[in-house]
Amino acid sequence: MHTRPGHSRPLGAHWDGEGVNFALFSAHATRVELCLFDEGGNETDRFELPERTGDVWHGKLPGLAPGQLYGYRVDGPWAPNRGHRFNSRKLLIDPYARALHGSIRWNVALFGHDTQDPEEPSRLDSAPFMPRCVVVEPEYDWRGDQPPSIAWSRTLIYECHVKGTTIKHPEVAEDARGRYAGLVSPAVINHLKELGVTAVELMPVHHAGIEEHLARSGLTNYWGYATIGFFAPDTRFATGNQPGGVVAEFRDMVRAFHDAGIEVILDVVYNHTPEGGPMGPTFSFRGIDNASYYRLNPADAGRYLDFSGTGHTINTQHPRIRQLVVDSLRYWAQEMHVDGFRFDLAPAIARPHYEFDPAARIFELIEQDPVLSGKKLIAEPWDLGPDGYRLSGFPLGWSEWNDRYRDVIRRYWRGDTGQVGEFASRIAGSSDIFGASRGPTASVNYVCSHDGFTLRDLVSYSRKHNDANGESGRDGPNEESHNWGTEGPSRDRRIVRTRERMRRNFVATLALSNGIPMWLGGDEVGRTQNGNNNPYCQDNETSWTDWELGPADKEFLDFVKRCFELRRGNAVFRRRQHLDDADSLTVRWLRPDGEDMLPTDWNNPQIRSLAAHLDARSVLATDEEGEPQTAHTVFLMFNGEARNRTFKVFNHGPGFCWTEVLNTACPHDPRAVREPEVRLAPHSLVLLQLEEIPCPPPTPPTNRSRSSERQRS
Repeated sequence: MHTRPGHSRPLGAHWDGEGVNFALFSAHATRVELCLFDEGGNETDRFELPERTGDVWHGKLPGLAPGQLYGYRVDGPWAPNRGHRFNSRKLLIDPYARALHGSIRWNVALFGHDTQDPEEPSRLDSAPFMPRCVVVEPEYDWRGDQPPSIAWSRTLIYECHVKGTTIKHPEVAEDARGRYAGLVSPAVINHLKELGVTAVELMPVHHAGIEEHLARSGLTNYWGYATIGFFAPDTRFATGNQPGGVVAEFRDMVRAFHDAGIEVILDVVYNHTPEGGPMGPTFSFRGIDNASYYRLNPADAGRYLDFSGTGHTINTQHPRIRQLVVDSLRYWAQEMHVDGFRFDLAPAIARPHYEFDPAARIFELIEQDPVLSGKKLIAEPWDLGPDGYRLSGFPLGWSEWNDRYRDVIRRYWRGDTGQVGEFASRIAGSSDIFGASRGPTASVNYVCSHDGFTLRDLVSYSRKHNDANGESGRDGPNEESHNWGTEGPSRDRRIVRTRERMRRNFVATLALSNGIPMWLGGDEVGRTQNGNNNPYCQDNETSWTDWELGPADKEFLDFVKRCFELRRGNAVFRRRQHLDDADSLTVRWLRPDGEDMLPTDWNNPQIRSLAAHLDARSVLATDEEGEPQTAHTVFLMFNGEARNRTFKVFNHGPGFCWTEVLNTACPHDPRAVREPEVRLAPHSLVLLQLEEIPCPPPTPPTNRSRSSERQRS
């Protein structure tokens, strides 16, 4: 077999029916060798890529076909102090590989440097411990698949882990549990549809590596936030072991979600890889062209700029590395049919010099791309670089995780003073953060995410319990105390009732807030991590969802469904304009006594309760996709106090009647409100909906009714 010159485009390995063209970018290499392997992992041939066009090395091998396993060895200077770490004894992953076969097995041979003398290159061959790249069959029958194209205002995101969601699900076939196939089993699809989910946001599914400290501790990179294959679906979640078969399995999953009307959003990590700092291993980028793929420290090229907290940062300053990121996004959108992306530590990819730049070239490339510009784009708007907290700093068309929403909702329901002003702003869509031009859908609202406590743990623990992670509890966010009662599970009925009410408060507030709600998968069935708020390395019961529901879990699940059903059926909770940007017809903020909130009230630490009257007449007739909208006028009351609070009901005059459709202190079927006042239990929320029907007369007070009212409170 003889290599031909081939072509420098496209990058990666591509079969054209006659053979496979290989193309690899490396600006500083002196030689690139292509290694071929059989299915047993044995090297069968080695070829030097014969051509170099610019900084792309390329060649074509006739006769090769999909399923072929390969990897690269790249030669060049070993000069760590100048940023060059070439070592041809290391088998390297193609950055454009469409699939990988096998996984990284930890061994000292994975280091490019000599571990006894880091200034010298290692002489050990890493091939026995590395996965192989796979030439992938490009054809796939999508069977007419079409994206659901859900309007942002109708979106409900369900953040979940492919394995953790289904590994213990009793109604998922055993061989599909923890796999792409299990996630689209009828039981899971039906569950998501009943919740009203319109998009699953999958924690990283790009092929992940493992960090050294985890490997040495006998732990694993369960979450996957250390991706090494930007085009390759992670084989951990495949049912079969056929080289490249994971690509079809992933596509099968996407097609099944689309058939159910559910979009697929990928959590993508383009800010770092598992290669770590200068003393880390060599899997791919470091050995292909360290000085191009990573941000080197201008004062010391032997070290990196670290905006990710992992010891290094991917160099999106370089046009070829920007191309790598954009090509990866386009591949997943165009050839894998995904509907959007959530960017981990997003500011790190938009620092063209040192500071974050909202007009960075990578944003322009995404906005100008005809495929990507129409996808859902979500930023985690912070990184670990200087001035790294960039909430509201992203371009028009992007949405952002709003941690200020999370924090104030938690503080308000905990009973902190001085929260009502910001609490109202978050419910209204956070115009004070994002401005009128971006609208409420710029804000991804959430109470819990993979980063932190689950909802059950939020109301059960006052501190993190992360000892099993092996970092002496130093890892994970330092969350404020939110437990009601004793630390951890409790048998005290009063404590249990309080915690259940708090869980209902959180989901009701999320569902009824302007913006895009994101729900942490498993919270609806009471998932607990036993106080571990950072189980990134725990591939075990700590992280997996337990689907065996007790009576309280079933009741809460029904309540969650009810909350999102109310949101889905009423466009006043899904506005495209901020509540506080329109005239008074849109919203009136009221005190419990029925009077309008005054400017002095918003900052009054004694005020912990308020109401919002949301008028249906201000809602547009159609959503942004032109679909008709149904709207109902509502009266929303929040009691953030530790005592009962009576609210005067907004009076619409004769011919109208309020119906209580939601009460977090006493879940029940909708019922007519007969009195001009409503009494709320401590720390509770009540939602009234206006009906155009004659209001029944007030119920005469009786000893029994007073007793019932006390019991409800």
